[in-house]
Amino acid sequence: MPHASRRPDKQLLILINPASRSGGDCADQLQAGVSGLREEGWSVEVRDTDSPEDAVTSIRDARADMIAIGGGDGTVSGCAKALVERGLPLAVLPMGTANDLARSLGIESLEQAFAAIRDGHTARIDLARLGDEYFFNVANLGLGVQVTEALTPDVKRRWGVLSYLKAVSEALTRSNQFKVRLVVDGQKFHIRSMQLAVGNGRFYGGGNVVHEQATISDGKLHLYSLKPQSLLELLSLAPFLRLGQHRVSRRVFTASGSEVAIETAPAAMEVHADGEPVATTPVCIRVEKGVIAAVVPADAGV
Repeated sequence: MPHASRRPDKQLLILINPASRSGGDCADQLQAGVSGLREEGWSVEVRDTDSPEDAVTSIRDARADMIAIGGGDGTVSGCAKALVERGLPLAVLPMGTANDLARSLGIESLEQAFAAIRDGHTARIDLARLGDEYFFNVANLGLGVQVTEALTPDVKRRWGVLSYLKAVSEALTRSNQFKVRLVVDGQKFHIRSMQLAVGNGRFYGGGNVVHEQATISDGKLHLYSLKPQSLLELLSLAPFLRLGQHRVSRRVFTASGSEVAIETAPAAMEVHADGEPVATTPVCIRVEKGVIAAVVPADAGV
């Protein structure tokens, strides 16, 4: 009897968002990474995804030992629920504009991502859950939402890595304050804000740090709120906000916990998570600890 063909030891499905800003620029690096894996005996399928729904279907139907996703943070977050359902390890290929999830995982380049895949080192990481939606990095309302709205595909294409600075400059011209009622692990707060962010990972918004001690595996949500202030005051805070050093200013409110409930006045304010609109206030956000195994460099400290 003829022998059945032997199943490769490692099967990888790579899903690529062709709309990613740097997708075309990364073609050679992507091909080199795929070729290297195949030379080492991996079975690798590379598939473009036509829509978020297509990516989710591909994950749910995948016959693979690992899923790799190439695109921006919104692309990966859109797949989070399906990744949890399948329980397969996730490898992130940094091919978007910001690549904040990749940063939180200690991955700075496609070359480093493929090296981590070959090494096979994984770490259990957290997800944040908002209703039926999951996100990896941050949910925000106020100024952050306005930044996302200003971050159009044209701005991303024309400004590249500086696109976030361009979007922030535009959003600051139309920022409005609002009232917030917070409940963080049962503790209540009433504040005024112009920007409220709840982070699960370490990075957001193109390399800003959510909190100087935050990691994507610490089992906590880290929240900060900017009190209403002038443009000049915001500019003076910018270097500290970039590094997550919110403690240096009384103009920033911070809190950490496993569950955050948010009510606002005005009500029904739009909430974005990882750059995508997901809900309107009131909302409740919870951390789900260690629900995904992510591929990371062995020395990443995740």
